[in-house]
Amino acid sequence: MYFCKLNFFLIAYQFAYLSAETPENKRVWSGTHHRIYKSLQHLGSVDCLGPYQPKWRLRVAQLLNQVCLKLLGKRFAYRHSHFISKGYARYFNRRLSHKTYDFIIAPAASCELAHLNTTIPIIYITDGTFGVCLNCHKALSHLMPFSQLQGHEIEQLTISKSAYVIASSEWCAQSVRQTYQQPKVKVIPFGANFDALPAPNELAPKEAPTTWRLLFVGVYWESKGGDIAYACFRDLLQKGYSVSLTIVGCTPPESIDRTNVTVIPFLDKNEQHDQLALKTLYATHQLLILPTRFDCTPIVINEASAFGMPCLVADTGGVAGHLKVGENGYLLPYTDTGAGYAAYIESWIQTPKVYLDLCKKTRQLYEHQLNWDSWTHAFEEVLNNTRGEIEHSDAN
Repeated sequence: MYFCKLNFFLIAYQFAYLSAETPENKRVWSGTHHRIYKSLQHLGSVDCLGPYQPKWRLRVAQLLNQVCLKLLGKRFAYRHSHFISKGYARYFNRRLSHKTYDFIIAPAASCELAHLNTTIPIIYITDGTFGVCLNCHKALSHLMPFSQLQGHEIEQLTISKSAYVIASSEWCAQSVRQTYQQPKVKVIPFGANFDALPAPNELAPKEAPTTWRLLFVGVYWESKGGDIAYACFRDLLQKGYSVSLTIVGCTPPESIDRTNVTVIPFLDKNEQHDQLALKTLYATHQLLILPTRFDCTPIVINEASAFGMPCLVADTGGVAGHLKVGENGYLLPYTDTGAGYAAYIESWIQTPKVYLDLCKKTRQLYEHQLNWDSWTHAFEEVLNNTRGEIEHSDAN
């Protein structure tokens, strides 16, 4: 098990954890909710205000979305609407009534926060604003004009009332500053979402393999660029290289040739057995390939980095927040259809020392930055500074 050394925290905060989701579910937000929740427990006491869903409002909003889709071919992004946000506000306002907390911590909770009425300082954690995800994320594409407007309004209300915004990438932070005019934003990369990770001396030494095992992890084959990862693999195979491809989290089309291909359709991080299986895959493969069509913060990059496994990832969204070129892998042009990915791998097959050096750098980047202890340290600094600013403002 690997942990960075945590300093002794002198201030014990009282947190309200505000989210529609339960942080106990390790599948939600790729396990990031859970890891934030556990990190907060190092800094003080945490009171979960959720989970909660405004069920009748959601049913009405879902019906409206279906009507819009059927009649106009456009979506109503109801989870970024005033109607749903006000439902959340009614519940969370009651949960906060007559309570005292140092901070409200709200991960990925713009809709929950927008209409909240509170004087408690809010720390909003996000990996992508409505503005940068609009027309990129499937659920935020082809929206009705009124839905686009409401989505921006919800994000603006949330960011404006936040004492500080924590972004997982500079791509996200830039939108917070420029689109939503909030200068109080700090970039803090997330960590790897496993309960336990190996210490450096517990990792098997990296050696030039006889068969290069490529790993693709994603719930959605098309949106994660599964066809590009497969094209890369086939290119190498047809050139005579000894390669295999493991597909985790989804089922590829029946039409693909399954020669040297292993498919593992589903692994649940809530199950220890499945967590162990996923960690074994990271430990026994050479490269993660993720030609994603859009991503805010792919946690799989951090998880692969924890095992010293470099990544080849499409340059889109907030990917560069966790993929540091030349340190834990490389970014590929969005338009690359597989040849560029294959070229990198082919060069490493021919010069394995370059690959092995990159493996060492990859693990070092995880140890120095892409872990939850580092996130906790940086987050605590934001809390301390924000508390100091609030106390100074109150004194004046």
